[in-house]
Amino acid sequence: MSNARPARRRPDEPKEIAAIMAEYSTSEPGLAPALEAGVGRAIRKVTAALALTGGLLLLVIVVMTVVSITGRALVGTIDVFPFSEFGPVPGDFELVSAGCAIAACAFMPWCQLNRGHVTVDVFLSTMSDRSKAVLTLAGNILMTVATVLIAWRMYLGLVDKLSYNETTMILQMPVWYGYAGATVGLWVFAATSAYTVWRSINEVAAGREGR
Repeated sequence: MSNARPARRRPDEPKEIAAIMAEYSTSEPGLAPALEAGVGRAIRKVTAALALTGGLLLLVIVVMTVVSITGRALVGTIDVFPFSEFGPVPGDFELVSAGCAIAACAFMPWCQLNRGHVTVDVFLSTMSDRSKAVLTLAGNILMTVATVLIAWRMYLGLVDKLSYNETTMILQMPVWYGYAGATVGLWVFAATSAYTVWRSINEVAAGREGR
């Protein structure tokens, strides 16, 4: 009795090849929509963490500002320790300016991912869903170009501040601290904008927004 196995037939026929390709293809139109969805989930986690960090930073700035203003108002009013030690926080405006810049750049990726930018929808009400998706795609492309340009220029500013070791007047805090935090937020913003272009391409293919 022979133990030889029958030779496996190669799927040379066009129908068999098409069936194999259909088995591994996705039912959704667009550019690798399943992969895009996975990348979107990862970007959502990163942008959410960055936005929460920016929110905590703003909260610290608010508390510091309240303490500074209260201390400035109480200067010389009560000459009893520890009230006699009250006063404004040194360099409060330097901390506010750097902190707010970092926080604003930390919020932008989350805003871009969740379509939070201000739009004018007066002329869009009569347009089809696909036409709206095409306009969104064009806007995301322009946003990506703009954010890459801004992030690049911010990085060059960071390099410049590092080379000169410039510091603030009161706290002598290196100016590049603020530039570094803003640069991180802007490059995440640029990456998020590039992702939204990919997302918009799939939405145009699907003929609708907000998949």
